[in-house]
Amino acid sequence: MVTKLIDFSLDNRLLVVIGWVLVVALGIDALRKLPIDAVPDVTNVQVQVLTNSPGLAPQEVESFITFPVETAMSGLPWVEEIRSVSKFGLSVVTVVFEEGCDIYLARQLISERLQEARDAIPEGYGEPSMGPISTGLGEIYQFEVRGEGYSPMELRDILDWSVAYQLRSVPGVVEVNSFGGELRTFQVTLDPRKLRSHGIGVGTVFEAIERNNRNVGGGYIVHAEEQYLIRGEGLVRELRDLARIVVARDSKGTPVYVENLGRVEHAPMVRQGAVTRDGRGEAVVGIVMMLMGANSRTVAEEVHERIGRIQETLPDGVTIDTFYNRTELVQRTIRTVVRNLVEGGVLVVVVLLLLLGSLRGGLIVAAAIPLSMLVAVILMQRSGISGNLMSLGAIDFGIIVDGAVVIIESIVAYVFRYRDDDTRTHLDKVRAACHQVGRPVLFAVGIIMIVYLPILALRGIEGKMFRPMALTVCFAMGGSLLCALTLMPVLASFFLQRPVEKEPFLFRVLQRAYRPLLDRAMAMPRRTAGIAGAVFAVSLAVTPFLGAEFVPKLDEGAIAMQIWRLPSVSLEDSNEISGVAERVVKEFPEVRTVVSRTGRAEIATDPMGVEISDTYIILEPPETWRFDSKDALLEQLDESLRDALPGVMFSYSQPIELRVDELISGVRSEVGVKIFASSGTLADMREVAERVAAVVASVPGMEEVKVEQTTGLPTLTVDVDHEAIARLGLDGQDILSVVESIGGRRVGTVVDGQRRYALQVRFDEAVRADTDALRHLPITLHERSDSPSPWVPLEQVADIEIATGPAQISRERIQRKITVELNVRDRDLASAVAEAQQRVSDEVDLPAGWSIEWGGQFENLEAASRRLSVLVPLALLLIFVLLYSTFRSTRLSLLIFLNVPLALTGGVAALLLRGYPFSISAGVGFIALFGIAVMNGGVLVATIVQRR
Repeated sequence: MVTKLIDFSLDNRLLVVIGWVLVVALGIDALRKLPIDAVPDVTNVQVQVLTNSPGLAPQEVESFITFPVETAMSGLPWVEEIRSVSKFGLSVVTVVFEEGCDIYLARQLISERLQEARDAIPEGYGEPSMGPISTGLGEIYQFEVRGEGYSPMELRDILDWSVAYQLRSVPGVVEVNSFGGELRTFQVTLDPRKLRSHGIGVGTVFEAIERNNRNVGGGYIVHAEEQYLIRGEGLVRELRDLARIVVARDSKGTPVYVENLGRVEHAPMVRQGAVTRDGRGEAVVGIVMMLMGANSRTVAEEVHERIGRIQETLPDGVTIDTFYNRTELVQRTIRTVVRNLVEGGVLVVVVLLLLLGSLRGGLIVAAAIPLSMLVAVILMQRSGISGNLMSLGAIDFGIIVDGAVVIIESIVAYVFRYRDDDTRTHLDKVRAACHQVGRPVLFAVGIIMIVYLPILALRGIEGKMFRPMALTVCFAMGGSLLCALTLMPVLASFFLQRPVEKEPFLFRVLQRAYRPLLDRAMAMPRRTAGIAGAVFAVSLAVTPFLGAEFVPKLDEGAIAMQIWRLPSVSLEDSNEISGVAERVVKEFPEVRTVVSRTGRAEIATDPMGVEISDTYIILEPPETWRFDSKDALLEQLDESLRDALPGVMFSYSQPIELRVDELISGVRSEVGVKIFASSGTLADMREVAERVAAVVASVPGMEEVKVEQTTGLPTLTVDVDHEAIARLGLDGQDILSVVESIGGRRVGTVVDGQRRYALQVRFDEAVRADTDALRHLPITLHERSDSPSPWVPLEQVADIEIATGPAQISRERIQRKITVELNVRDRDLASAVAEAQQRVSDEVDLPAGWSIEWGGQFENLEAASRRLSVLVPLALLLIFVLLYSTFRSTRLSLLIFLNVPLALTGGVAALLLRGYPFSISAGVGFIALFGIAVMNGGVLVATIVQRR
C-alpha cells in the first residue's frame, strides 16, 4: 500500500501539488473559523433548575421547593448526579447527566418533568425554571455601567433596558446577567397608623391593586360594515394611576385611595446581592454569558464591538467600562502557543539544515510543519475541537517532521550513493529511495498515533481535557504521514537533483563524539545494561516522592479572591467590608482594578449568600510587578488583608478555575470534604464538620480551611395562633398577608412600552427595622367580629420569636450534606490529602450511617489515576503488538521495548529537576514518551536488520 501511494504520487506529480495547494486553501479557511479559547471547556453536562421564592427561609425552601424538584428529576435517564442548595428565597437544583448526553436532550428531559415539580410546589411559592445554556467558561465579558449624577436605580434601568437588551441579540450570547444597582419597582409603602385609622387590612390593599391593574378584551362588534375590536384598559402606567386606586369607602361613602394609606413611589426590589469596585462604593455590572459550544473569541469580540455602538446611544455622561474580557486571556494564550510553535518550528528547521547538509532539503522538510498543521486544523474544525493551550500546545514539530526527515534523508543519501549511475533517471532514484524507507516511516508515525489512542478512552474532566489534545496530535501526525509519502517525494524529484557531496559538518562532529561512546558500551554490554538497570531502579525508588496533582494551573492573569463573613451579616455591612478589602488591594501597583460580587445576581446560577463575595483582582502585566511570582504577590496581599480585616476569611483562586470547580463538583476550592448525614440535625452536622476542619487544618500544606456556612442566620418567626384567630373570626391568610408585606409582596406588573416593572406592597423602612413596631402591625378584623376594636396587634394573634436558623442547606444523592473546603499550598495535592484522610479516619468518629467523601480536584485526580492505571498498560500492549506485527520476532520486539523503562527514567528525572509533581498531564506525556522511545528504537533496529 505504501509503495503504491508513493508510485501514484510520483506518477501524478502535478496532481499532488494541486491537491496540497487545495489543502492550504481549505486549512486557511478552517483556521479563520476554528473556535479559539484559553483552555478546553471541561464542564460536565448539567442543567440547573432555579426557583426564586422571596421571603422563604432555607428550611422552607428545602421542604416546599427543593425536595419536590429533586423528586421530580429522580429517575430521569442518563442522570449521573443530583445536588442542590437551599438558601433564603432561592433553590438551586443541579442535575448532572452522563458524559456524551446532548445538552438539548437533557434540557428537554428536565422540561418534561418541570410541570410535575410545579404541581408539587404550593401555590405562590415560586415557579422553577431552567438556568441559561452556558458552562463554567460562559462568563466571557463583564462591564460596569457608570455615570456621574445618575442613581443606582437609573443606571440599573440603563443596563437592563438599553445595554443588556441589545447585547442579547449578539450571536452566541445566551444571557446578560445584571448584578448590582437597584432594580426599580412601583411600590406602595404602607403606613400602619393609616391602615389602623381607616380600618383597612393589608389583604384588602392587595385585592384592590390586583383588580385595578388589568387589561381585557371584549371581542369585536360590527359597525357601519366595519369590524371594531373591543379593548378594556385598566393597567397602571405611572405612579399617579397607582395612587388613585380606590381601596375602600368610609361610612360616609368617601373613597379611600392607595395614596391615603402610605407613599406611592419608585423603590428598589429587595436585594440579595451587590457589586462594589475599587473601594469607591457600589457599581452596576453586566455579565455576558456565552452559549454552550460557541466560539468565545468571536463572541467576545462581537460583544466588545456592539458595546462600542451601544455607547453612542447612551445618555450623556453614562459610559460602559469593561473590566473583564475573555479575549485578553485568549489572546495571551494564543501568543504563548504561537510563540512556542514558532520557536519550536525554527529550532527544528535549523537542526534540519545542520543535519541534512542541504538547504533545499531542509526547506522541503520544514514545509511539512505548516502543511501538517493545516490538515490538523481542518479536521479540528470539522470535529468541533477548539484551538487552546491543551490541544495546540501538545504538538511537537520534531515528531511531525520525523517521517519527512526519513524520506528526504534517504533520498539525499541514495542520490549521492548512485550519483554515477546514468542508467536510471533522477525520478527512478527518488522512487527507489522512498520504497526503502516507506514502511519504516509508516511504522514510526503509526507508533505515535497508536499510543495516543488509549487517551481517547479517558472520561470525565480528564477526557474533556486530553481527548482533544490526542485527536489533534493524531490529526497532525496523519497529515505529516500523508505529506511524507506524497508531497516530499514530489518536491525532492523537482528540487534535489544535485547530490550532496559530503556529510554535514554537525553530523560529522556528533558522529566523532558518538562512536567512541558506542564502542565502549558495546565492549562492556553487561556493565552498560547494569548501569541502565540501576538508573531505572533509582527512578522507580524516587517516583513515590514526586507527589501528585490533577493538572498544572494555567495563569489566567487575574485572581479570584473569596471573602467569607458570618452568615448573619447584612448586605450593607458586607459591602463595607468589601470596600475596605478593595482599598487595601488597590494599594498594590500590580493591581489594575478590583471588583467584588457579593451575594447573588438576578439569575442566581451562583447561589451565594450575602456573607460571601467573589472578588476579581485584575492584574497588570507580570513584567511590571515588584514580585517574582504570583505566589509571592498573593502572600503579601493576604497578609495586608488579614491585618486590615481581622476575623474575615480569605481564599484565592482564579476566575475560570473557581467557576469550573464549582459547577463540576459544587466545591469552590481545590478540595472538598463532603460529610453525608443520614440522621441528625444541621447543628450535629456542623459539629462534626468543625472537628474534621480542625484535624485537616493541622496537616501541613492545608490552607484556607473553612466549613460551609449552614447555620447562624437570625430569623424572626411569626407563628400563627390558630385558636386566637378562630376566636376573632380571622383566617391564616389575614396574618400571612401582613407578614408578606414586611419584605414586600408582588401584586402585579407595570408595563411601560417594552419595559416591565414589578408592582409591590411593603411596609415602611422604619417599621421593618423596629421589632416592636412589627409586633404591633395591625391585623384588621372582619365586620362579623365581636371585638370592640376594628383591629388587633400582630402579637395578639401570632407568636413572634427571634432565633438563629439555617443559612443554607446542601443536598446530594437525595440526602443532606455539609462540606469542608480547603486549598493546598506549597505541597502536592495527593500526599496532603492522603495524610489528611488518615488523620480524619483516626481522630474523627462519625455517627452510624454517616460517611465522608473527598471531592474537588482530588476526586478528579483519583478518577484519572484509576483510568491511567488501565490505559498505560493498554498503550504498552498496543505498542508491543505493533512491534511484533512489524518484525515477526519476539526477541526483537522485546529488545526495542527496553527503551520504555529508560524513557520512564528520563521523564522522572525531568520532573525532579524542575520540581514538578506527577500530574495527569505528565501521565499523558509519559504515554507519548513511550511511543517516541519505541519509535526511535524500532527505526534503529529496522535499519540494522535491513543493512544486515
